[in-house]
Amino acid sequence: MASSLLLLLKRVEREIELGLQPLLDEFGLTIEQWRIMAALHDEPGQPMSLLAESAVLPAASLTRHVDKLVERGLVLRRVHADDKRRIVTALSPVGATVADRLGTAQHTLEADVADYFQMEIHERSGSATRR
Repeated sequence: MASSLLLLLKRVEREIELGLQPLLDEFGLTIEQWRIMAALHDEPGQPMSLLAESAVLPAASLTRHVDKLVERGLVLRRVHADDKRRIVTALSPVGATVADRLGTAQHTLEADVADYFQMEIHERSGSATRR
């Protein structure tokens, strides 16, 4: 069992990523591209600077990933209506359909992981009270 919260969180992240991998492969997406799509699904119309933060990606690699998603027709990129210097991004209708499917799978995996850790916490607290 992981002894630190950081290791535990990394394990959880890895389990969810591995669970999503078959669906990511089906859609030809990387986990980074999925994080961008998930962030846009949650909050459409994000400027690139905010999207990098939301998707937990370095700004330097964000543009490359978004370019590929735009090329595939999954993400739309537009000039901001009020500030012509800013670019905003959103899912296309096809991208939204893909994001819905992946989001459903991710929520199921997250629920499974949450159930596992609730059992783990219960077992740990039970063994602590027996001591």
